[in-house]
Amino acid sequence: MPRKVKTRRKVALLIETSRSYGRGVLRGIARFARTRSHWSLLHQEMTIDVSLPDWMKETAISGVIGRISPRNVDSLRKLNVPCVDVRCSHRFEGIPQVETDDAKVAELAFEHLRERGFRRFAFCGFQHAHYSLARLDRLRQLAHAAGLPLDAYQTANIPGAPTTILEQTDAAEMKRISRWLRSLAPPTGLFVCNDIRGQQVLNACRDLGIAVPDDIGVIGVDDDDAICPLSDPPLSSIRPASEQIGYRAAEILDAMMNGHTAPHKTEFVAPKEVVQRLSTQVIAVEDREIARVCRFIREHACDGIDVQDVAEFTTLSRRQLERRFQSELSRTPHQEITNIQVARVRRLLYETNMTLEQIAPLAGYRHKESLSAVFKRETGQTPGEFRREQMGHDSADIERNA
Repeated sequence: MPRKVKTRRKVALLIETSRSYGRGVLRGIARFARTRSHWSLLHQEMTIDVSLPDWMKETAISGVIGRISPRNVDSLRKLNVPCVDVRCSHRFEGIPQVETDDAKVAELAFEHLRERGFRRFAFCGFQHAHYSLARLDRLRQLAHAAGLPLDAYQTANIPGAPTTILEQTDAAEMKRISRWLRSLAPPTGLFVCNDIRGQQVLNACRDLGIAVPDDIGVIGVDDDDAICPLSDPPLSSIRPASEQIGYRAAEILDAMMNGHTAPHKTEFVAPKEVVQRLSTQVIAVEDREIARVCRFIREHACDGIDVQDVAEFTTLSRRQLERRFQSELSRTPHQEITNIQVARVRRLLYETNMTLEQIAPLAGYRHKESLSAVFKRETGQTPGEFRREQMGHDSADIERNA
């Protein structure tokens, strides 16, 4: 007898591709489908607040993974198929949820800013966004436990409004945010609820002439690969484990489609890490002249400046500069210049295929030999050894995610 062909289950994905987070969730689902199932994935380009598309009502689907909201939950229930929610803005009876652990997100942000030396904290978010409220609540607990001040601003909006409406900021709201930012005493570590809010805050700081990260260090959430690098300065951000969330949601849906009971409790997945960029690349100092000097060094270290150039920039004498720099940062201005140059070299070795001869002038060195000697002294590796090690790590990551 001919072997019976196994029917492929059709799984519909209601997940936006307009955001880095959604794309990560989709990658996790795709990995599960590719390695652990015999699914046919149905997906179309959409934004976060999309209604149920007509094709879902006309297709014999077996299950749904989606960013479920009160706008689409009733339509989904009428399909009478298992569903898993990866938005988690509301609790829906009988629909399991997999979500980023917002408490852990706030903990990572708090510790990152504290490690940079910030002892004043602020939060900027959206009043009726569930993830913003959860992150603020945990930040308040952490600041209170540490005996550190926290100032918060949340954009007021209509409860239940779509996310895209909640996150819009008109001219009047930007003025209110600007007034609040102006009221923060420097240096302040500012945690923003997501990268969209982070870009809005950085735009306001630029218009106000607030030095980021010297006066206000800013960290967001989502590590959006478009928003973070395009922000000015580039935005530090917490990278959620969105692929893991997608993979776990797929595991739960597969079990449900095989007759297993849906989990009752929301599963929380811890974020992966802090991705530091220029918006928090600082050691916060109360001495405002030293903060001003640090900004000068950060902006010009790779132009080939030396300590004499720094001494000519500051209002301090060379002796005062050295003493106050050592007191605030436990290092010399020369070491600060070197640290920034080496950091740039590391980034160029990792992100580009440029030769050391090409990299040297971009890091403030006239000769590649000088650069190589400094790099080996500071890192314990030659530039070539560092690059080969990073390539090895990337290959291992590719293997793990295949």
